[in-house]
Amino acid sequence: MKNVRNDTNRGFVRVILIIEDNIQYYSIFLPLLYTEIMKQTKRLVSEELNDLNKNLLMRARPKILLAQSYEEAMEIYENYKDYLLCVISDIKFPHNGELDGEAGLKLINEIRKDKIDIPVVLQSSDIENKKKINDESITFVYKQSKTLLKQLEQFIIRKLGFGDFIFRDKSGKEITRAHTMLEFEKILAGIPYESLVYHSVRNHFSAWLIARGEIPIAMKIKPLKFDDFSSESQLRDYLLNIFKEIRLQKNRGKIINFDVSNLNADCEIIRLKMGSLGGKGRGIAFLNSLIVNLDLDKKFEDITVRIPKTSIIGTEEYDIFMEQNNLYELISCDSDEKIMKRFLKGVLSPELRYKLDQLISNVHYPIAVRSSSLFEDSQSQPFAGVYATYMLPNNHKNKKIRLKQLEDAIKLVYASVFMKSARQYIESLDYKIEEEKMGVVIQEIVGTHHDNYYYPHFSGVTESYNFYPTKGLKPEDGVASLAIGLGKSVVEGNKSFRFCPKHPTVSSSMQDNFSSSSQVDFYAIDTSKNDFDLMRGEDATLVKLPIKTAEEHGVLDHIASVWDYQNNRIVDSLYTKGPRIITFSGILKYNYIPLSKILTELLDIGEKTMGVPVEIEFAVDLTKKVEKKMLPKFYLLQIRPLIPNKGEIEISKEDIKRDNVFVYSEKSLGNAVIKEICDIIFLESEKFDTTKTLEMQTEIEELNRKLATENEKYILIGPGRWGSQDRFLGIPVKWANINRASVIIEVGLKERYIEDSQGSHFMHNIIAMNIGYLTIPYNDENSFIKWDWLKNLPVVERKKYFTHVRNEKPLLVKLDGQNGKAIILE
Repeated sequence: MKNVRNDTNRGFVRVILIIEDNIQYYSIFLPLLYTEIMKQTKRLVSEELNDLNKNLLMRARPKILLAQSYEEAMEIYENYKDYLLCVISDIKFPHNGELDGEAGLKLINEIRKDKIDIPVVLQSSDIENKKKINDESITFVYKQSKTLLKQLEQFIIRKLGFGDFIFRDKSGKEITRAHTMLEFEKILAGIPYESLVYHSVRNHFSAWLIARGEIPIAMKIKPLKFDDFSSESQLRDYLLNIFKEIRLQKNRGKIINFDVSNLNADCEIIRLKMGSLGGKGRGIAFLNSLIVNLDLDKKFEDITVRIPKTSIIGTEEYDIFMEQNNLYELISCDSDEKIMKRFLKGVLSPELRYKLDQLISNVHYPIAVRSSSLFEDSQSQPFAGVYATYMLPNNHKNKKIRLKQLEDAIKLVYASVFMKSARQYIESLDYKIEEEKMGVVIQEIVGTHHDNYYYPHFSGVTESYNFYPTKGLKPEDGVASLAIGLGKSVVEGNKSFRFCPKHPTVSSSMQDNFSSSSQVDFYAIDTSKNDFDLMRGEDATLVKLPIKTAEEHGVLDHIASVWDYQNNRIVDSLYTKGPRIITFSGILKYNYIPLSKILTELLDIGEKTMGVPVEIEFAVDLTKKVEKKMLPKFYLLQIRPLIPNKGEIEISKEDIKRDNVFVYSEKSLGNAVIKEICDIIFLESEKFDTTKTLEMQTEIEELNRKLATENEKYILIGPGRWGSQDRFLGIPVKWANINRASVIIEVGLKERYIEDSQGSHFMHNIIAMNIGYLTIPYNDENSFIKWDWLKNLPVVERKKYFTHVRNEKPLLVKLDGQNGKAIILE
């Protein structure tokens, strides 16, 4: 009995007390009983929503304790009456040292004195003993019956709660029945009061719950009596609140199978189809478990930490969709438009379409449909930003149209695997497209409605290792980039505010350049367009708005400051006249929310648990309503490894002084030695024209393609920010346009200061693939390029803007990631 008592302390055990002194009969009866209990338990397990709860339910299957006398039975009863599921007793067994023909009846009468209403079976080899039982709630079993097994099955299903819960009226007539816990909860909310009272006074609720392993709920409601409540309504409300609280607590931090009632719950992830969760899915699940297991949602004052409401389609659906719609034949198709149209004509599985229909009927906020492939966001195979994400307003009055929009977005995420840029990227890694499988994340978009727009107060990316630390900061102090509105501004390398979470008042942005580097526009979902064509691309539902619009919406409080030209200073008040600059001073300087503390702790936890530096995407809703106990919310969106190569490479002073140094930078990213590059493609600053950057993009793509056919890598040199989608900051290349570049050099512009594009998907790919990324600031005293030597190299091809040259022998590239230095030797 020691083991059973230990189990009860953990709250898992349910006890069946058997009183039988005929060991021969017991040896026959016990296997029958045990087999039937296991059968019914496994049936309940198959209905569970998540794997952990399945294991708990198996552990909570009933434990059988045997007594061979009245005294033994009472001792067991006193020890385990709080966990007693039922009593199965012979009528005749020893009592006070003598065989007593009515010992079973006396035992049940004694138990009934405690007013404990538990199921009882009385057995006998004498059919006449049935006449001695006057209580209709007691089940009599004739030991010699040919239907003994069937009687046991019926007793277990009907009396022990393994079957449906049958709601009855006060006369005992069936009203309706619940098959699952969720059905039980829904029906409980609407049954007549007389049925509620009928079951409550008989402890039927707790008995049924105990059979299903719902010990916490059962233990809370079992001791309660109807007289403890002032009315039937109060009793119902109490029961419903208990059910909801326990259900949500049980599923927190877990991935659970689809059920409509869980679609809007916090801290749980809904699995819509089986298969791998993919890179993003795994990252979100990891973050969710961290929040729950470390109580991060309660750790910080005046703010709540959580993940957005999330559902995931496992990769199983991708396999089904591709096979049933014969889409693998598009593997060599060169037309993105043709691929998208073919995928849109495909049909998703009936199972998924049913679940999506239920989802769209119960979810009334904007949703993001994100890619989550097997390789995406992994440490060794960086795919950040390669595949599609679609933002859906989800606000059309016609549910069928909203459902079609969701299905189309899923199909186009699948199609993005076959897009030209994605295929080029996969090929550059020497992978095959057929090796890729795609999961899909359907996620609540963080934000608030403002007129015809929807967006969060701000979004951001934070990294635990900063390759561009400013003076006084260490690389391991990390960095964060923030931008008003949707995160598109940050991940695509547009203007954002950078700072160090460990030293939030030391801005990575230069004060002298605030007016030119401050964010001037932001992205939002255009909710006025509820009928749109996703064939237009990922931006089909988005709109770029001026910062002035955010101020009109009241979003700039705590985020913006004013540049006082007359006094050459920044004023942290929007009541002052002057241009608005985004400083986040109300948060970083005056601690409106503990953002720096949250980011520092999350980066530390993420790096320790993943074993490598990490990058975390997040969004923040600053809405605060004291009267409604509504706090600002910090949403974790994604976590991924940041750096694949952590080795050290030293660049000595002697190296820098050598005559054959072609490039030296004291602001570099990457950690490697590269020895096989002969080719260089460069654009001179004199030829750079912000109005011609799209033409430049076409040129570099063509040169990149030629080198790809030759299987050659190259060094790319040019002014402005590489990879920015703002064509006035630099050439707006995507990674596929320059994926043969092993080293990229950003040359500073005389006209304007441009911040580094850390936090963008483009930059993440450079980091994860260990591409060398060097910055040569304008008129820097130490960093330099020998332009004369470069221009005298043999020309392979000279175009309007770019020149392709080739050295006779490979150049030596050394990237010192620890110290942020790089050198290229002739």
